[in-house]
Amino acid sequence: MNLAIIGSGYVGLVTGTCFAEVGHNVICVDNDAKKVEMLRAGRIPIYEPGLEDLIKKNVAAGRLSFTTSIQDAIDKSLVVFIAVPTPPQPDGSVDLSYIEAVAREIAGVLTDYRVIVDKSTVPVKTGEKVAQTINRYNKKGVTFDVVSNPEFLREGSAVADLMKPDRIVFGTSTEKATEIMTEIYKPFNAPILVTDLNSAELIKHASNSFLALKISYINAVAAICEASGADVEKVAEGMGADHRIGRAFLNAGIGYGGSCFPKDLSAFIRISDDLGYDFKLLKQVEEINRGQRERFLRKIRESLWVLRDKKIGVLGLAFKGNTDDVRSSVAIELVKEMVKEGAKVRAYDPKAMEKAAPMLPGVTLTATAEEVAEGADAVIVATEWTDFKTVDWKKIKQAMNSPLLFDGRNLLDPAKMKALGFDYSSIGR
Repeated sequence: MNLAIIGSGYVGLVTGTCFAEVGHNVICVDNDAKKVEMLRAGRIPIYEPGLEDLIKKNVAAGRLSFTTSIQDAIDKSLVVFIAVPTPPQPDGSVDLSYIEAVAREIAGVLTDYRVIVDKSTVPVKTGEKVAQTINRYNKKGVTFDVVSNPEFLREGSAVADLMKPDRIVFGTSTEKATEIMTEIYKPFNAPILVTDLNSAELIKHASNSFLALKISYINAVAAICEASGADVEKVAEGMGADHRIGRAFLNAGIGYGGSCFPKDLSAFIRISDDLGYDFKLLKQVEEINRGQRERFLRKIRESLWVLRDKKIGVLGLAFKGNTDDVRSSVAIELVKEMVKEGAKVRAYDPKAMEKAAPMLPGVTLTATAEEVAEGADAVIVATEWTDFKTVDWKKIKQAMNSPLLFDGRNLLDPAKMKALGFDYSSIGR
């Protein structure tokens, strides 16, 4: 099938590439001419395991192409996916101006029936607004359908998530659009849930908010574990063995971040407020997440007494492992807070250094993980990169002024670290 993806950011690029991989002909659109040229050359602006090779493969096969022209893409495609940014606004609501602008542009170039698919994460009733906008500016009266098709991609494993999804959700109001969407997703061999437009939009926000709730819940339990001498990992293991609960997202740490959870949770709270429901539970999830970072900082302050002029090494700047994304990164926020208190920070990340650098003036970014420890009064593990398990911890300890090690992601083995002579502290263990 011929498909267009408007927006070649994280979601659009992964979605378009994986559609091409299963045999569809895909045109990805972006208004950034430099990005389009980069993509045509087989280079990608993000780090996502496996994605670059798939792009090169499908460009070479002629199934994947890139353009700056929405009209060209729509003229050649039956289905048009909108995958443009929906950034948060200061009040927690979502900026839908990019969606509205694309809807107007689509309306202006429609000459025949098309299925318009909202792939961006949007508040409930956005699909209705997209349909209204296209109707308003569609001067030729061309028929079309609007579908909501939320994505459930995890950064760091997005290709696998799309190629082998747990489920596929789309909301539509016509049999024709349902048949077309079912045909698109047939090669993925996954359960398909067809709903109305509004239910599909709510599923994404409700899912991400629930996952954020699980993270905040286990972080709250971690505080109880520390106070009682219990081990949060054993507690999570016991909880997760119950199939009604599951082990996923029960990993205690310094809080969730990234481009999805903070934004989607805030948006769902705002959506609920607008619909007349005070979602107090989700407000507490946000509060616990903010408090988790402060609890971790308090541990560091208690050990070092004052942070001013202390040398602190930080391992990890991305919001999670296997990505270079630093949006709403708890690691970045930790570094900023310590710098504000006068600490001298050295930091390293396997993939996120380039994107983090403009956000961290005055922070020394090192070429290796081991270099953060030079003369350090403490070292912090802030992102759960598996690379950090295999660094030379003996060398790191020898380079430090004092052996304080704070593991904000419970990545390391406490017994091994203590055997090496570290004064080791983690979360809820």
